[in-house]
Amino acid sequence: MTGTDARRDMAARHVRDHTATAPAVWSRDFALFFVARAVARLGDTMLPVALAAGLLEHGYGAGAVGLAMAATAAAFAGLVVFGGVVADRFSTRRLMIGADLVRLGTQSVAAGLFFTGHVVLWQICAVGVVNGVAGAVFQPGVASTVPRLAADVQGANGAIRIAESAAQLAGPAAAGVLVGLASPGGVFAAHATTYALSALCLLLLRLPPLPAGARTATGSALRAFRADLVDGWREFRSRTWLWGVIAVWCLYMIAVWGPTVPLVAAEVVRDHGPGAYGLVNSALGAGTVLGGLLAFRLRPRRMLRAGAFALFAFFGFPAAVGTGLGVAAMAAGAALAGAGLSFWGVMWATTVQTQVPADTLNRIHAYDVAGSLAMMPVGQALAGPAAGALGAGRVLLSAAAVSLAVAAMMLAIPAIRDLVRVDASTAAH
Repeated sequence: MTGTDARRDMAARHVRDHTATAPAVWSRDFALFFVARAVARLGDTMLPVALAAGLLEHGYGAGAVGLAMAATAAAFAGLVVFGGVVADRFSTRRLMIGADLVRLGTQSVAAGLFFTGHVVLWQICAVGVVNGVAGAVFQPGVASTVPRLAADVQGANGAIRIAESAAQLAGPAAAGVLVGLASPGGVFAAHATTYALSALCLLLLRLPPLPAGARTATGSALRAFRADLVDGWREFRSRTWLWGVIAVWCLYMIAVWGPTVPLVAAEVVRDHGPGAYGLVNSALGAGTVLGGLLAFRLRPRRMLRAGAFALFAFFGFPAAVGTGLGVAAMAAGAALAGAGLSFWGVMWATTVQTQVPADTLNRIHAYDVAGSLAMMPVGQALAGPAAGALGAGRVLLSAAAVSLAVAAMMLAIPAIRDLVRVDASTAAH
């Protein structure tokens, strides 16, 4: 038996043992985590509206919106791997609470800048960088928290996805209302409040003990930091399905999601107003609710194959905006895109959380997130110049075409296409 096979068996045993002792999904502690993720997502989905409306209001264009978004994404992607090493040795709950409190402070500062009207792009980008660092500390703990709270990992991921999607449905619409009634500063103040609520829920959360064999902080943690990074990379590299998805996802981020987010925000706000952008983003949220519901119910044997097929649905979102269709058509495209992304997200998260042993899960998840997002700030930063040279419509249509190619590429890789879920492979034995 190879080392990879042994670790896969370890992950499968952990799934079986945890299933026998933990609640399937719902418990007091999972409910707290559920609420924490929902309110944080609510604030995050309000942010693009605030950035687009606020920066455009102060004379900036689509390139500035892309740079502001890229500042957060670049800091996050650059440091999340280190956050994964820290999370494997220290209390993930405390790290997440601390990260929420930092972002409570930064978003309060941003609210003050917009309320006073003293908006300078570098200051907004600096706030974004600090938010990205805090997110890099927060995110690795999310992956390991879910399997510690629920035996049905796919069901728990589906429930969280539904909550986050419902927040995405409400967040942009609420942001549009706040921009109209108050100012973009009001949206940043609301965003800061969501981090305070998330921190409170996590403070009340009681995590069960780590699985046997998982490591906690020791006096040698700092000395072992480099070794942990190398070990995490070795574990990441040993799984072809894992690095294969990440490699393809880099193309997705630089050519699809990276330019789509700022260009859609700028185009819709400029042509139809913040309210229309809120409606389109709410449709995206409605689609992700549907995708989460489907992922909660469906149990495909080959999860990544099913998720890759669902990704074909993303095509309609950038295509509708790129061709200049009406708000209703853009909303329909966004809903289909949201459903596909949400279903893929649950399939992917569940695969990682069940295929990877608990003692390396935070680091593996950090490499996953870093690889997945590494190219997003590049795509966001290039969105403005590309739109200036080619036109925003053509860039969005190119993003739509690449989204189809990405789904096809994942289906063409046997290690991704044929990977069998852990509980299914265990039952087969």
